[in-house]
Amino acid sequence: MDTQAFSHWLAQLGQLSARQRTALQQALLAPAVPDALEQVLPDLRHCPHCHARATELAAWGWSRGLRRYRCRVCQRTCNTLTATPLAHLRKADRWPAYCQALIDGLPIRQAAMQCGISKNTAFLWRHRFLRAASEHQATHQGGIVEADETFFLQSLKGQRHLPRSARKRGGVGATRGTGEDQIPVMVVRDRQGHTADFQLDKLDAAHVADALTPLIDRDAVLCTDGAAVYAAFARTSGITHCVVHARKGQRIQGALHIQNVNAYHGRLKQWMSRFHGVATRYLASYLGWRRMLERYQRAIDTACCLQEALGRTVQHVIAT
Repeated sequence: MDTQAFSHWLAQLGQLSARQRTALQQALLAPAVPDALEQVLPDLRHCPHCHARATELAAWGWSRGLRRYRCRVCQRTCNTLTATPLAHLRKADRWPAYCQALIDGLPIRQAAMQCGISKNTAFLWRHRFLRAASEHQATHQGGIVEADETFFLQSLKGQRHLPRSARKRGGVGATRGTGEDQIPVMVVRDRQGHTADFQLDKLDAAHVADALTPLIDRDAVLCTDGAAVYAAFARTSGITHCVVHARKGQRIQGALHIQNVNAYHGRLKQWMSRFHGVATRYLASYLGWRRMLERYQRAIDTACCLQEALGRTVQHVIAT
């Protein structure tokens, strides 16, 4: 607010009622919301422009409630949000509340109501907050590794032009079984709880090998069902492969089973049901959302969620 506008506002204080004066006094004495947000946001580790060390960043005033810095090397300014998915988003005072809505798994309209924002803003924020989190998953797994696939019905929700006739209320594909309208998602977990999932274009040996080759250690034991794509990958990679059939009495062979990954499928499907169908183009974001909740379990809070949204997750948590 400029000086002239402030003087005009100050001259109107005499018109306030006693109740309005009390409310104004309480608002002035309350801690500033940006200060609370500044305490939650992580410190800058380096210059986001030239990647100079944090010691090269000098304080350079404030902007929109956040401390700005100027790099002595490249002479450019930045703050903790520069070059992150949250850069240029407004209403930063609502971010902690929106992080809590993500933790609670609220649908768009409920999240908008809880945070005091429009549903369009809530939808935009959801995918901005999940952009970096969708890329955070285990990069290598060892020991006993379980792998299995699940399927999500293809959804063109939000598209103006459909290449097929509308399903009206949806829920049922045009073909039975694993047809073209079923999107395969392969989930891989080891016994330490490290999780990775892959939205495959097609469930065949080539796509499975592309996903699993850089992920699974060569001395690991891969446990899967009887699908031929996993057997083909194990043969070409030289990884020990144990086939666990779903028939009664054969689901567990000592310590070898796929119960963990199947249980994860169940939790994922049950959690996804609250959204009543997820557009396929956003499916990766929702998979990353669920992985984030599984990683932190009960320890998750708004600070963890903001760290994930900024792409600054705790490395040992995601097994990197």
